Amino acid sequence: MSVAIVTGSAGLIGSEAVRFFSALGMHVVGIDNDMRSFFFGEEASTRWNLRRLQSQIREYTHYDVDIRDSDRLDVIFQYYKQDIALVIHTAAQPSHDWAARDPFSDFSVNANGTLNLLQATRQHCPDTPFIFTSTNKVYGDLPNFLPLVELDRRWEIDPAHKYALGISEDMSIDRSKHSLFGASKVAADVLVQEYGHYFGIPTVCFRGGCLTGPSHSGTKLHGFLAYLMKCTVTGDPYTIYGYQGKQVRDNIHSSDLIAAFYEFYLNPGIAEVYNIGGGRESNCSMLEAIAYCEQIASKELNYSYTDENRSGDHIWYISDLSKFKAKYPNWSIKYDVPHILREIYTQNCERWLKYSD
Repeated sequence: MSVAIVTGSAGLIGSEAVRFFSALGMHVVGIDNDMRSFFFGEEASTRWNLRRLQSQIREYTHYDVDIRDSDRLDVIFQYYKQDIALVIHTAAQPSHDWAARDPFSDFSVNANGTLNLLQATRQHCPDTPFIFTSTNKVYGDLPNFLPLVELDRRWEIDPAHKYALGISEDMSIDRSKHSLFGASKVAADVLVQEYGHYFGIPTVCFRGGCLTGPSHSGTKLHGFLAYLMKCTVTGDPYTIYGYQGKQVRDNIHSSDLIAAFYEFYLNPGIAEVYNIGGGRESNCSMLEAIAYCEQIASKELNYSYTDENRSGDHIWYISDLSKFKAKYPNWSIKYDVPHILREIYTQNCERWLKYSD
């Protein structure tokens, strides 16, 4: 039986990958040690999602292993090597603010952990597609220097600009403020490309916008839409940081992202790079997202506003999906923001209220 190795397998994207590829008849090997609870506390733990996977997915084997432990990774890859058909790397430290608190842990997880997985792939299954969940933060704050226009409820780009359909892969990753998180992900992103260029491994970096969906353990420092809906439901206070709440993000549902992974798996390339997100089909400002949440939950969000924005935070970011769509014309966005939020609400409301009692 073909094996798919998925890191961060109890997280948002990892668990979606587990379900998708096991449904194709693959045996999925998950690597996840619930570092999310270490980063963000018990409310962000993914153990609830792991229990659900283990009870529902028959062809799933879980390893409680830290991706920084190269020796244990090597044992796993050595055991399955002749059957490994796909490696999906989603495990990461994902927060700007947290990275500044503990740069060593951030870099060791994001950069060194990625290096360990690439080297294990090189040694044991070098022809296997390696999919890396990168980030739009590799571009740093350069998007903030685009010609932006302030509208009533959102920021937008000048419609005459070449990025009017979204930011493409030709944006520089240099000469900008990345945050330490962004810097560690740049290191990982370049490593993934280099293992493709230098060793011929079929690698890809998906530079994601906001990745979201109902399996997200949203928390204050990470998980925009899930955490926003959670606060709306529970009444927990929420803070908007800067830009009059008009900052814009594109949001891609986890299943749409996994569908993109699948297309690459079927037709892989070498050292590919794609911007991936909701694009023009699924994006919102903070104010627009709040309005959606309040409408869906029939409750008002308890929020406050501060003029001080997070350092390096994007004012406007929408992904240009043209490059990926051109190579993989069968792929498209299925979920827009209201659809995403309704699903997050429906699948998590009861659990959130029980946890908050």
